[in-house]
Amino acid sequence: MCILRCCSLRVLFLLVLCRSVQISEAEGKGQILPPTIQKIIKGYNKYLRPFFDNGPVSVGMSLDIASIDTISEINMDYTATIFLRQRWTDERLCFDGNKSLSLDGRLVEMLWVPDTFIVDSKKSFLHDITVENRLIRIYPNGTVLYAIRITTTVACSMDLTKYPMDKQTCTLQLESWGYNINDVMFYWTRGNDSVRGLDTLRLAQYTVEDHFTSVSEAVYETGRYPKLVFHFELKRNILYFILETYVPSILLVVLSWVSFWISQSSVPARICIGVTTVLTMTTLMMGARTSLPNANCFIKAIDVYLGICFSFIFGALLEYAVAHFCTLHRPSSKELPKVEDEEAEEERNGVLAAVANSCSASDNVNKIDSNKSSKTSINGKKERSKHSGCSSPMSVMKRLFCIFDCFHVKNPYHIDNYARFSFPLSFIIINVFYWVYYLYF
Repeated sequence: MCILRCCSLRVLFLLVLCRSVQISEAEGKGQILPPTIQKIIKGYNKYLRPFFDNGPVSVGMSLDIASIDTISEINMDYTATIFLRQRWTDERLCFDGNKSLSLDGRLVEMLWVPDTFIVDSKKSFLHDITVENRLIRIYPNGTVLYAIRITTTVACSMDLTKYPMDKQTCTLQLESWGYNINDVMFYWTRGNDSVRGLDTLRLAQYTVEDHFTSVSEAVYETGRYPKLVFHFELKRNILYFILETYVPSILLVVLSWVSFWISQSSVPARICIGVTTVLTMTTLMMGARTSLPNANCFIKAIDVYLGICFSFIFGALLEYAVAHFCTLHRPSSKELPKVEDEEAEEERNGVLAAVANSCSASDNVNKIDSNKSSKTSINGKKERSKHSGCSSPMSVMKRLFCIFDCFHVKNPYHIDNYARFSFPLSFIIINVFYWVYYLYF
């Protein structure tokens, strides 16, 4: 009996509690919706747009860029936090008075709002700490202000040919998902001034050079839809890359030239410098590519420069290999420089004498043939022309020997002297062409 009484008391208590909750909810709804709001909402259909039978509704847009968190060259996108504000007029929400009504953001579920979306967005979310970051404000003439705070990751097609001296132009496109241009029209509320926040924005690697807005239409199979586009141009700051990549590369190239002043007999020292600089340059090249796409169809400016530096460093190593090889095959080059000059001169004279003898022999044959044939004066002129032509092979041979003599190294120890002058001069000339091309073209 006691158990039955306890159960009945519990059931009675629960019924009284539910009744009190229902009464409090009804009173709460009455407090949440004052008479003005109740009058506005009464008979309102949020599934029908404003001016349903009287032409398209005009929706004005404005943006505040709170931050641009990351700009990724690997994924070719950027992540930004923005305040998106939309304005339109709904004749069904007109009320008497001269003050606007600021409502709780959760009441937006009871009103019609544009179906705006970000075209190239990869992922987006609405901030909801501590509540959903929404603002809804209604003016007496029926104008509605709807603002939200969102963070979005948007695709941005980048041309990295001149990286890190490049400029990138990214866009933020806003479109209507379901309403075409016959239902909704988009416009920027203040033209280019509709987007704010970029002037005070500070980015790690970029500087915002320019930004502007435009209005266009998106054409799909299902129709033509309104679209607003915000363009902004980003210029990369090159100072970081100069200190991080370019200066170390130049120092490595200069370090490889130190071997030109080391004696050729110091094989371990010169080989150590050459191999060390080559390996260090390889590591630097691999590190410079870690923040870039692995697979792309263009060669970047930094790749060109690193390739130039690697070529000079590797060339310095090859220079010692050539000089050392020539030294091994001419051990007495310091002692007998004059003998080598005389031998080279005798060799050239021997070749020229052989060419002269062949020419004179052909002249004798031509003379005998001319005496026997007793041809006319025209044939005699032809024979004289052949005789005079024998001097031309000799002059050509002399010129060729002069040219080959310019490239002939009489003393292998002079190779380092040539390298001390040619390597720095060619590196400076290539640098001038490189920086002029990528900075001004």
